[in-house]
Amino acid sequence: MTDPNLVYTYAVLRRTPEATAAVTHLRGVAGEPVHLVDPAEGTPQLSFAVGHVPAADYDETPLKAHLDDLDWLESTVRSHHAVVAALVGCGAAVLPLRLATVYHDEDRARQALDTRRDYFLSLLHRLTGHVELGVKIYATPDITPPEADTGAGQEQPTGLGAGRAYLSIRRRRQRRNEEAWRRVAQAAAHLTETAATLAVDRVAHSPQRGSLAGPGPGTNVGNDAYLVPAGRVDAFRTGILAAAEGVPGLRVEVTGPWAPYSFALQPEPEPAA
Repeated sequence: MTDPNLVYTYAVLRRTPEATAAVTHLRGVAGEPVHLVDPAEGTPQLSFAVGHVPAADYDETPLKAHLDDLDWLESTVRSHHAVVAALVGCGAAVLPLRLATVYHDEDRARQALDTRRDYFLSLLHRLTGHVELGVKIYATPDITPPEADTGAGQEQPTGLGAGRAYLSIRRRRQRRNEEAWRRVAQAAAHLTETAATLAVDRVAHSPQRGSLAGPGPGTNVGNDAYLVPAGRVDAFRTGILAAAEGVPGLRVEVTGPWAPYSFALQPEPEPAA
């Protein structure tokens, strides 16, 4: 009989007594118990943290439909992150996997651990002792001309004079706006340089728009992730906020620390020809 469930993988980690104990209390994206799966062969240096989830939700076709459901997606992301965060919290070296990484059965998951053992171990070695911090940069220039520019409180010109006055106001507004954006761009570049001196790696994500950009004011012009030694988190946060202080039209958010999602699975090297 075909198993109606798929194997949902949350993370790669080194099997330790602490990690083994941590998963016994975890529930995953479908409310399922989480457990560790070891490689099919050899010493279990690595394990997958996995759970069994219904194929009716996580097979390719239904999953594509679910990913368009923002409520379902938010709930799944939160549950996935909760499992990874619990593993990180127990002190394990954790390589978080992408959302909805599934295998048809545990045998295939074990084979993946065997096949990519060296790759996973090298990434775990690189990320151990590091966390991810996010830096979002927002441009919030004030492009509204002062009252003196609009002639507020004065008699407004009419006819041809009104048209010329309107065009003049538009040109002044545009010049001020362009200058404000130049200042913000320069400050953002300086901030990125500062962050690079405090981190060991950076991933530049696309700026966010709409509800993803958050409730605060401004346009998201920078959305970067930084790999930072765990002991340098406070220095990184302090340095970034200090670099942004006092710059008109610039707002910065530093988020985290998180498990290093942005640095976990880099493109696997192509085999030598």
